[in-house]
Amino acid sequence: MRQITYHIHRYNQGRAYVQSFSFDYEADRTLLWGLQKIKDTQDPTLTFLAACRSAVCGACSIKVNGEAMLGCESKIDEITERYGSDEITIAPIGNFKVLRDLVVDWESKVDRLRTVAPWIFLKAEFNDGKSVVTQSAKDFKKFVAGTECILCGCCASECNKLTAREDDFLEPYVFTKANRFVLDSRDDAPMAHIQPAYDNGLWNCVHCMNCISRCPKNLKPAQDISNLRKEATKAGLVNSKGVRHAVAFKDDLMKTGRLKEVSMSLKSDGVVDSAKQALYALRLWKHSKINPFELVVPQKPVNGIDGVRKLVKAAEEAGK
Repeated sequence: MRQITYHIHRYNQGRAYVQSFSFDYEADRTLLWGLQKIKDTQDPTLTFLAACRSAVCGACSIKVNGEAMLGCESKIDEITERYGSDEITIAPIGNFKVLRDLVVDWESKVDRLRTVAPWIFLKAEFNDGKSVVTQSAKDFKKFVAGTECILCGCCASECNKLTAREDDFLEPYVFTKANRFVLDSRDDAPMAHIQPAYDNGLWNCVHCMNCISRCPKNLKPAQDISNLRKEATKAGLVNSKGVRHAVAFKDDLMKTGRLKEVSMSLKSDGVVDSAKQALYALRLWKHSKINPFELVVPQKPVNGIDGVRKLVKAAEEAGK
């Protein structure tokens, strides 16, 4: 009889360890079914979360062979075929405090979510109580995707920025929730969502795109971050290295189609912070990654620069 083996990362009262369980294979079963089978027949102390079993509540998110996913919709057949093995490693999602086994602490994460006011501030015309005012289908489509977020934490689990440091950046789903209300035409206070997002690392995303690749609902938190950046800049929130870097990038692109790495650092970080990276810059120069003479030697525009400028202008027009 074919056997499926789970290697489960467990945690209890400060003790972390890996425990293996094997059970008889059954076709078309989910990873969550396997966890429940182990709990029912082998170890009732195994602790995990599950509720709807329909990929709606987000409670059963786990890491499977190093990738965050929902246990209730991930099939054992698909995982074993993908990895070519009947042995599966299961762990709690990353960048969360583990409480016990596969259960993580959401309390502090909810507090962080509250910072962007993930609720609507209704405009008067939608809240007068006397007449019915409908939102157009066009306006509804602008934000409807963001309502699909089920707060499963998969995006946060895989976020490289949070793994490196979380005190200057919010979870990707927080930015998705903020953007959902910024895009809602019924909301009367977009800055109530934009300002706290800006203040809490909006420009610190490292663009790993794991939040997109691991979202079980096919949402795009990185695009939500991009839109929030655009709205923040339009609102005059421009005092950040991220904004200065984006402006310097665009200027170089429009002038010559080439990036001037040395001047970009000066424009983005300023003289003082750039000077702190002098040793790193010397190493880059040694390996021909940068050329300090670009500061005084004019660069020739690339072939097709007119086409580049047209593309940039077309993108700006499309975004208006």
